[in-house]
Amino acid sequence: MSTKTKNQHKKQPKPKYIFIIIFVIFSAILGYFSGDLILGGLLLSTGLITSYLACIGRRSGYIFGFINALLISYVAYKNNLFGSFAVNAFIFAPLEIYGLVSWSRHLDSEKDVKIRKFDLKTSIIIVLSCIAGSILVGLILSLIPTQQLAFMDSTINCLDICALILLNLRYKENWALWITSGALSIIVWSIAFSNGGENAFMRLIAAIGFLFINIYGAIKWHMKLKSRKYR
Repeated sequence: MSTKTKNQHKKQPKPKYIFIIIFVIFSAILGYFSGDLILGGLLLSTGLITSYLACIGRRSGYIFGFINALLISYVAYKNNLFGSFAVNAFIFAPLEIYGLVSWSRHLDSEKDVKIRKFDLKTSIIIVLSCIAGSILVGLILSLIPTQQLAFMDSTINCLDICALILLNLRYKENWALWITSGALSIIVWSIAFSNGGENAFMRLIAAIGFLFINIYGAIKWHMKLKSRKYR
């Protein structure tokens, strides 16, 4: 390869930076026209970047994830979704820090995280744990007079907690939980938006974006594991 060709190759921007720039621009434009540029734009962009970097196995996603968790906790509190507030502020934010440390210890030569998978027995345990946790937390949240959609809120948060833990532990099955949670989140924020909830429109757009990115993540991690690139 000639020196000129090498220099041209080095100057070409990496795909991940292109996508990050697209997410930021898209979030800024949407935030501007929706009248929610600052908080909404930051919430949407950090969320999309977090999910995308997780899809491609990059630990830097946890930095954006930490910021996103704090933003979501604030918006959830303003919309009387106290389950989401507590989970994001006191569970997700710390787990994002743990995930950054965990992934840093399990990287391959290309700085991508090494992927794992578990068996059917473990899958059944995770599903039953999510169901039990959703019911228990839903009952607790229903005791709060101003809480909206208690059981839907609890289900989403229990799924998200399990998914984030599995993501931190590098299990590919985390994407199935994210996808399920994403579908439910679209319903919740659609209702919040129809009721005039604060920052609800940007959360709805974020939920839709997350769903598509999570589907992409599930496919990508499955293909990587299938190719035996990761062990």
